[in-house]
Amino acid sequence: MTLPPSLAEIAHGIRNGRGLAHKRDIDAVIGRLGLGGRAAAVPLGDDCAAIPDGDGYLLLAIEGFMDGFVAADPYFAGFCGVMVNVSDIAAMGGRPIAVVDALWSRDQSHADPVLAGLRAGAETFGVPVVGGHSNTRNAGEHLAVAILGRAKRLLTSFDAMPGDSLVAAIDLRGRFRDPHPYWDAATGAPAERLRADTAILAGIAEDGLAKAAKDISMAGLVGTALMLLECSRVGAAIRLDRIPRPEGIGLARWLTAFPSFGYLLSVPPSNVAPVLRRFTDRGIAASVIGGVDAGRIATVSDGTEEAVVWDFAASPLIGCGQET
Repeated sequence: MTLPPSLAEIAHGIRNGRGLAHKRDIDAVIGRLGLGGRAAAVPLGDDCAAIPDGDGYLLLAIEGFMDGFVAADPYFAGFCGVMVNVSDIAAMGGRPIAVVDALWSRDQSHADPVLAGLRAGAETFGVPVVGGHSNTRNAGEHLAVAILGRAKRLLTSFDAMPGDSLVAAIDLRGRFRDPHPYWDAATGAPAERLRADTAILAGIAEDGLAKAAKDISMAGLVGTALMLLECSRVGAAIRLDRIPRPEGIGLARWLTAFPSFGYLLSVPPSNVAPVLRRFTDRGIAASVIGGVDAGRIATVSDGTEEAVVWDFAASPLIGCGQET
């Protein structure tokens, strides 16, 4: 019988996981490009670039996909080209406008399933593909998709405040696309429901219920929380036993999952109840999983023990929390 991992082993696994390692690459890229931190005109570290535009913001983002994923599940990779970009727009409190794609493939037959998934994603989320780049004479398959959106009021990675509650909202009505860590609660769901679910975040922003959020990425739930905390220059204590989780899925595996609908929000205590209702009224699991504090340390707890996951004062993660 295999024993479940200890809390210290879970914390170590989060710190050294592949998903978080990819996020750590951001620090070096920002440095080599000579880009600014929190004080820049368009701060780096958010899910989208938020460009002031009249009475709101234009939102711009791009996602690239691992070649192994595109090769193993080309239809879902194409679908994700739209889905994960829509999620980035939602995490900023915005609504999507359109996407463009860049696809390289060996020939048309290898491009077709990717394009079929891309079309299905566009139709499902009601976001048109308005252009892009294609090459069907390449050595292999590569995919990147960019999105444009708009927000009236922002949810950002820079506005989590000490005293806030950390809320996780995840659609558990799905399945893993084995052997990958992708929790798919989208491809079999009604399009109308998915569009309305995605709009929850914009409603929360526009109604002033929260100012900080991030969608759960390949870094997993705790890894995503670390990026939010670093950008906001705060810390948090995260209760692993309070994280919404599908029945029968082990905690260690769930902490590395990339859910098709999964968000973290930093919410003032007075607004927690209405924020939770926005999700639970639509059948989405949501709960308070911890509290934000003024320290620069992120810890995880099972209710009895506690382990440090990251000390931002000792080491940056993605390097986006600097003032300069």
